[in-house]
Amino acid sequence: MAAPPAFAKFLIPLGLAYIGLRSSIYDVPGGYRAVMFDRFQGVKAQASGEGTHLLVPWLQRAILYDCRIKPRNIATTTGSKDLQMVTITLRVLSRPDVEHLSKIYQSLGQDYDERVLPSIGNEVLKAIVAQFDAAELITQREVVSSRIRQELLARAGEFNLILEDVSITHLTFGKEFTQAVEAKQIAQQDAERAKFIVEKAEQERQAAVIRAEGESEAAFTISAALQKAGDAFIAFRKIEASKAIVQSLTSNPNVTYVPSSGGNVLLNVPTK
Repeated sequence: MAAPPAFAKFLIPLGLAYIGLRSSIYDVPGGYRAVMFDRFQGVKAQASGEGTHLLVPWLQRAILYDCRIKPRNIATTTGSKDLQMVTITLRVLSRPDVEHLSKIYQSLGQDYDERVLPSIGNEVLKAIVAQFDAAELITQREVVSSRIRQELLARAGEFNLILEDVSITHLTFGKEFTQAVEAKQIAQQDAERAKFIVEKAEQERQAAVIRAEGESEAAFTISAALQKAGDAFIAFRKIEASKAIVQSLTSNPNVTYVPSSGGNVLLNVPTK
């Protein structure tokens, strides 16, 4: 029986060494941090950054945390100051404080955002919305959003969470309030329409008064002129009327002229 090769006796030690080396290193991807748990010392205060690091197998264990910004929607239905039901939705961008990852792991675990954000978000929303009337939530939306942001930042900071942005994405009211707003808008439109009709009637009345005053002044002027001119003005108007009649007759094809010693005589003889 042939003897085994010389290097065969090194295969097992090399294999064990490779396994030990593989279990002694760990990688932290980009955007992550690693919290180190030691069986003797507990959770270490300093988290490991990105890259490859060493640990003692079995004795130590690395827990990875995603420290990138995560979006989350928080929705709640609550009552306003005037007892109107309001459904409000927040969009929150959050991330853990990398300086306190060990505390987050010790107190909240890896699902810290699931444990904290929904509860404090609903708490802050209910508290802030209750301080405003339903109409103020619409007209003072920036003020409401600013108040919610400040309160939520303070509450999240107690749990070592950093909120990069907090904004209101949806704001809806109950059916009764919506119907009341629509009825108010219709009433305002009707009032504006009635006001327009009244103003239009007033303008027409003023125009009629001005027109009547003008006609009265014109009649007075004509009457004064007639009194001043006397018979001469009347004779002048008769001459103008006669001219108009003659011009009308001469342009009529049914009228012919008959010569006479005293001048032309017009006969209204129809032509065939």
